[in-house]
Amino acid sequence: MRVLIAGAGRAGLSVAVHLAKMGHDVTTVDRDESIANSAFERHGLVSLVGDATDAGLLQEAEVARADVVVAMLRRDADNLAVALLAQAGGAKRVMVRMRDPAYRSVYVRAGVDQILSEIDVFIGAMATAIEHPGVRHAMVLGAGESVAFELDVPVDSVIAGRTVSTIAGSASFPSSCVFAGVYRQDGRVEAPRGSSVVAGGATVLLVAARDELTEVIAFFLRREPASGGGNERR
Repeated sequence: MRVLIAGAGRAGLSVAVHLAKMGHDVTTVDRDESIANSAFERHGLVSLVGDATDAGLLQEAEVARADVVVAMLRRDADNLAVALLAQAGGAKRVMVRMRDPAYRSVYVRAGVDQILSEIDVFIGAMATAIEHPGVRHAMVLGAGESVAFELDVPVDSVIAGRTVSTIAGSASFPSSCVFAGVYRQDGRVEAPRGSSVVAGGATVLLVAARDELTEVIAFFLRREPASGGGNERR
């Protein structure tokens, strides 16, 4: 893809470098000449110096050929201007990094394809980690109603050794929970099938409604009774 990133600060440059390593054609625009020079000299990125809210500069950056324009400037007003100019210039898709939540409705009315809020993502992930110690990594989805997260299944968990279909078919399986993946020993994520077995000690990737997280985590972390006839396996 051809990606144009307006704003090559720490976050913008990190995104640009990552995309370039993945084989995408990336161009950055930044007012700071030293930043633009660094992006070119250190990372080999096509970098233009100037104001990304300048329609002429965006044309020079070939905005009309961009598959995606990402506005990551320091002010939402500037990001909004870049988004509108990119749309008018023929960019196929426009994304913005939102600083002030008050701009969300403005971005929506402007037809921005995707609005990303670092604060919402950080707070959501941090709050989830604080509230639920068993969660390894978490990412808030959508407007914050759902969370994707990784969870280690205890070796002695009630669900250990069962298939995905058996686990999901349990009467106590939380209604909002979705099995998104099971991590293999080499670190790759495997798309779970009904016959996939969730081994004790495995890491699973789950998606659930935020207000059901406690219930979901408790379901996966339940342990086998130490003794007696309370074994839940069937």
